[in-house]
Amino acid sequence: MEVVPRQPTIGAEICGLDLSQRLPDAVFDDVYEALLDYKIVFFRDQRLTRDQQIAFGQRFGPLEINPFRPRGKSQPELQIINNDKDNPVLSTDVWHADLTFRKKPTKLTILRCLEVPACGGDTLWADMCAAYDGLDQCLRERITELGAIHDFRNFRVLYKDDPAQLRRMEEQFPNPTHPVVITHPDTLRRVLFVNRQFTVRIAGMSGDESRQLLEVLYNQAGVPEYQFRLRWEPGTIAVWDNRSCQHYAVNDYYPNRRRMERVAVAGDVEPFFAPTARPSRPYASIRRVHAGEGLS
Repeated sequence: MEVVPRQPTIGAEICGLDLSQRLPDAVFDDVYEALLDYKIVFFRDQRLTRDQQIAFGQRFGPLEINPFRPRGKSQPELQIINNDKDNPVLSTDVWHADLTFRKKPTKLTILRCLEVPACGGDTLWADMCAAYDGLDQCLRERITELGAIHDFRNFRVLYKDDPAQLRRMEEQFPNPTHPVVITHPDTLRRVLFVNRQFTVRIAGMSGDESRQLLEVLYNQAGVPEYQFRLRWEPGTIAVWDNRSCQHYAVNDYYPNRRRMERVAVAGDVEPFFAPTARPSRPYASIRRVHAGEGLS
């Protein structure tokens, strides 16, 4: 196994592994540590079946079912992403973290590439730890104890002709309030945790004040120094940490086809803010954190 960084703080390629085979526990731990370090890791030339992708995802924890996306009939945890002229992209071409409208948002996402156009269809990720660290101190102090309300607003269009079903979905997913700045449960880094797709307003603020502040915070994901861009190839698998990064699927390939299959690990903790976490130092590896060296 070799970990090859592609950007200083986000994005690394892992070489030398066959994900169709069950990884030894020690190797799997190294993969997870690389994921924590680089937020998104990817593997080339992988030939996995759907069952093997699901099994790999389950090593990280129980898989979630996306309530709004097409999925396999016999494998509901598998999400089918098949976009072309007859099935255009639905709002993934905006910076976001997955399903933050849940009380416990998605933990990790594993995306497998099956078909891409000759050009276009890349995905970008933004390091939201670096995005937080990049704010000036006064702004960091202003936002660290704020909460933000999240909503599945981009999916509401699916129910424009079915208000009864929309009400049922609203009852199932009532708007949670997450900290604007969370503490990553494994690395103890602080993370800017608002995104343009699902965050609707800052709790306790007027509409204008909330919009102005959120616009500043949303724009942090667009800073090139915080980003990594992946050119997909069939057989590429990407795994990313939904707690520490956002992503943007570039919709520049219409009307051509881009076909992916996705599984995601269910969130296991509610986002939280820990005042003892340090915001601006390089974070310890998971092994140091587990050894009790993560807090001071």
